[in-house]
Amino acid sequence: MSQSNVVYAASRNPTRQDLFARAEEISADLSQRAAELDRDGRPPLAEIVKLKNAGLLNALHPIEIGGGGLDWVDGLRLVRILARGESSIGQLLGYHYVNSQYVYWALDAARAHALGSETVAKNLYWGAAVNPRDPGLVLTRRGNGYVLNGRKSFSTAARVSDYINANAALDDKIAGFAVPTNRPGYVANDDWENIGQRLSDSGSVEFHDFPVYEEDFVGAPTAPDVAPPVLSTFNTPFIQLVFVNFYLGTAEGALQAAVDYVRTTTRPWITSGVERAADDPYILERVGEFTAALKASAALADNAAAAVQAGLARGRDVTARERGEAAVEAYAAKVHATHVSLDITSRVFELTGARSTADKYRFDRFWRNVRTHTLHDPVFYKAKEVGEFVLNDRIPEVSLYS
Repeated sequence: MSQSNVVYAASRNPTRQDLFARAEEISADLSQRAAELDRDGRPPLAEIVKLKNAGLLNALHPIEIGGGGLDWVDGLRLVRILARGESSIGQLLGYHYVNSQYVYWALDAARAHALGSETVAKNLYWGAAVNPRDPGLVLTRRGNGYVLNGRKSFSTAARVSDYINANAALDDKIAGFAVPTNRPGYVANDDWENIGQRLSDSGSVEFHDFPVYEEDFVGAPTAPDVAPPVLSTFNTPFIQLVFVNFYLGTAEGALQAAVDYVRTTTRPWITSGVERAADDPYILERVGEFTAALKASAALADNAAAAVQAGLARGRDVTARERGEAAVEAYAAKVHATHVSLDITSRVFELTGARSTADKYRFDRFWRNVRTHTLHDPVFYKAKEVGEFVLNDRIPEVSLYS
């Protein structure tokens, strides 16, 4: 059955079993359509609606406000499942989780509860415009509020977001805020033309006298060199774990596509001595090696997620040291997942053979997707941060990348 024909009942308070089953169904449907979706590269508006209808956007919100009540270990597994079907959709789900959960870490309990409740009740998708290497947004006082002007050269989920986190210069300080995208002055451009993650809706955004109010602020504006509260910095290790899991999900999807192709289409090599490609010892060896590498990397990812989740559970009592130790676990997983996913997505053609490079299959999309996003921040800096901790007992410097 096409996923578009599936109707989910009682999307408020779905069980863990419900959420995982729905993620698997959506992923399977995406896998069937992935080549076409990649070729078209359109904004994934219908796909986001499916995530909303399945209750997946609210999986991490508390049960008492209608969410699924899952922890981050499970949430990141959902990201991995979705990425098996289509890498960009896994990315979008993970980005939403970090952006929507950030309010619980950065706001006081009452405001966080109110905004979380609104998010669940309205089934909002959260994006962000906070790329730190692309400063360009400026807040200016006007009347009883502010107006936002400027441009971000890319903003994942630019056109599908209902709400965004953003930051901007305000005099000599930096202001962070959360705002709905339906206010006048928000412009999302259709200019994402990269080789991979073609459904991630990562085009540029512009703000033209976009209204911002005091109640939108996430904390008071601060000088750029002022350290933020430790709890509010958990967005970075979690977003890095989102990367880890959709890289691995993409590689898992590539291997599954290759296995399916070998079973149905690949011909045995003329000197193999076997009648089926699935019995070729060299193909079997590679499938085994790839599977072992993915299992190891997924276990490392889950372990890292549990470590960062434990630090988050300390709440406002968490120390910079505890955050740093947990972040190192996430960054070690990032290093491993990057290497494993790039290796497997480029080498699955060794299983499938020359005919599998035909454009109709678009098996190259798996590699294009991980190659594009693994350049988000240099993985060798993540390896350096892990090395600094092991050799010199230095925790990573806090930033939107570390």
